[in-house]
Amino acid sequence: MTATATASSYTARHLSVLEGLEAVRKRPGMYIGSTDSRGLMHCLWEIIDNAVDESLEGHAGSIEIVLHPDSSVEVRDDGRGIPVDTVESVGLSGVEVVFTKLHAGGKFGGGSYAASGGLHGVGASVVNALSARLDVEVDRGGKTHRMTFHRGEPGVFDDRKGVGPDSPFTPFTSSSELTVAGKVPRGRTGTRVRYWADRQVFPVTAQFSYEELIGRARQTSFLVPGLTLTVRDERRLPGTPGADGPVEEVFRHDGGVVDFADFLAADTSVTDTWRLRGQGTFTETIQQLDSKGHLRPQEVERTCEVEVALRWGIGYDTTVRSFVNIIATPKGGSHLAGFEQGLLKTLRKQIETNARRLKVSAKEPKIEKDDVLAGLTAVVTVRLPEPQFEGQTKEVLGTAPVRGIVSKVVETELTALLTSSKRHEKTQAGGLLEKVIGEMRARVSARLHKEISRRKNALETSTLPAKLADCRSDDVETSELFIVEGDSALGTAKLARSSNFQALLPIRGKILNVQKASPGDILKNAEVASIIQVIGAGSGRTFDLEQARYGKVVLMTDADVDGAHIRTLLLTLFFRYMRPLVEAGRVFAAVPPLHRVEIAGSGGKKGEIVYTYSEAELIALLKKLERSGKRYKEPIQRYKGLGEMDAHQLAETTMDPARRTLRRISMADEASLLEAERVFELLMGNDVAPRKDFIVAGAEQVDRERIDA
Repeated sequence: MTATATASSYTARHLSVLEGLEAVRKRPGMYIGSTDSRGLMHCLWEIIDNAVDESLEGHAGSIEIVLHPDSSVEVRDDGRGIPVDTVESVGLSGVEVVFTKLHAGGKFGGGSYAASGGLHGVGASVVNALSARLDVEVDRGGKTHRMTFHRGEPGVFDDRKGVGPDSPFTPFTSSSELTVAGKVPRGRTGTRVRYWADRQVFPVTAQFSYEELIGRARQTSFLVPGLTLTVRDERRLPGTPGADGPVEEVFRHDGGVVDFADFLAADTSVTDTWRLRGQGTFTETIQQLDSKGHLRPQEVERTCEVEVALRWGIGYDTTVRSFVNIIATPKGGSHLAGFEQGLLKTLRKQIETNARRLKVSAKEPKIEKDDVLAGLTAVVTVRLPEPQFEGQTKEVLGTAPVRGIVSKVVETELTALLTSSKRHEKTQAGGLLEKVIGEMRARVSARLHKEISRRKNALETSTLPAKLADCRSDDVETSELFIVEGDSALGTAKLARSSNFQALLPIRGKILNVQKASPGDILKNAEVASIIQVIGAGSGRTFDLEQARYGKVVLMTDADVDGAHIRTLLLTLFFRYMRPLVEAGRVFAAVPPLHRVEIAGSGGKKGEIVYTYSEAELIALLKKLERSGKRYKEPIQRYKGLGEMDAHQLAETTMDPARRTLRRISMADEASLLEAERVFELLMGNDVAPRKDFIVAGAEQVDRERIDA
């Protein structure tokens, strides 16, 4: 078709039909939430819910959903059928109005349905707008009426080569035609909708989920007693129940929400499944069209019917499903808030009334919502005209007065059950109250235990210290934690490290001597708490080696007396409170150099840098240089701390795995464990005299140059 022909055939009639539906195609997420499989399923729910609404009004007894091999889906019902007569205000048939006009239909401001799931009047028209092709057939008045649409536009498909969305399509131009496709017995009515989702909107990966469809059909059969739902999958998709051939499942439940609650419950019951019923009225102001077609505010009275099935089991999990006019509200809303409010108020009052018999002290805390919900399985349903949902996806009920109505119904009906004089119900009521009190006491006990654990375990805080410079890698085997002495060394170490697998934790000065400190003092010490928290495996008896966040813990302190003291304090902490880490050989001491010798080059060659790690090693090096006639730069640099090195020096001598030296702290056997116990008690324990003797005996060996004074 040429551009001229296309332009000339685009009439004002097309504009009036498509002006609303084009908005749907441009912003589908506003109407169906998303354009993935979830949105695809939402479109199907819209068509199914229209059929279910007929059943709610008592006009339909069966619904059939068929997933066809050509990726189309069909929904059939035996309801009254969509009206086929002309709607005077727009001059179109009822079928065309329902499928092309937003906010039009029997549920949008009409009196055809007392309570329905579709209330915005956009469900069928949105599905039509997002379909490459939609066919609707209506049995009514002894005839089968038929109409087809292409991306929301009514017209005629040429199906001589097969039925599908790619068949040649001719749109209606001057007027639409609702064709008569055949005859049916005069008493037979119903609607059949078959559509192909538009792959310009939905990606090819978006598919109808058979399992979700089965779950929804089962759920609906519980909520609409007496309705038969049949789901048939003819796609033969690999990995589905119908992979080997068409599969069909039929659902029908006459017990309603009580059967639903029993189906959901998984544990042994404390109470029977109780049914709570009631209703209430409220008034709200709505906008309605007057005789001149203008919207006018009008106050109307609404009736809200409430039906709840609930039972408590011996378990602790809570399963609550809420519905408005059989539409699931997974995120709750005012009806669920009213249900929880009524439960809590009723059970609090009953426990207060029976406090003496139940041996509940006045000093004990009040029952909370979690105590009541533990072990509860419930189905909460409300039915009311034109409920206010938050968005077309209908996941949250927003009609505020429903909360008070549901709360009052629950309070009245549940109180009657809990105060019943019948022996069976009296026994169950007593068991329920004792369970709720037990949950309250368990909650209080758990909270107390948690507070104690927090005081005992410095790791309870969820956030890591801000001063930790963590690594990017999550691989415990390759990651390393360097505990660095002082903030000055931290700056150099940050530049020297490989941030991919090396983390840095600075400590200020000398940490607490845990050998002599009480557990309370240890936990109050910020430096000790930070180390335990960063390693992430607990402390003492609760230490779990598998939870450690790093494969190596490296103590990197200055090569002087103070550095040795700090290293000893750290080793005392690891030995006393994180011993499995030491036993596993995952604690190391870094070996920074003591001297830097710059050897002069000869014959135009570049000089060489040599690092030595002890006085003996330096003396040996100098003698070797003297024998070979090599000169070195005076004075020889003597490192008193890590902060005196620049980044590349620290990296190549102390941090680079390819060139560094690490000393593994190990306890190979029981003898070494006993020796470690003895040494730590000598160096860090409460008995001063043995330590004084040790210091005096070793005083002669101290190199005065290593004392930073």
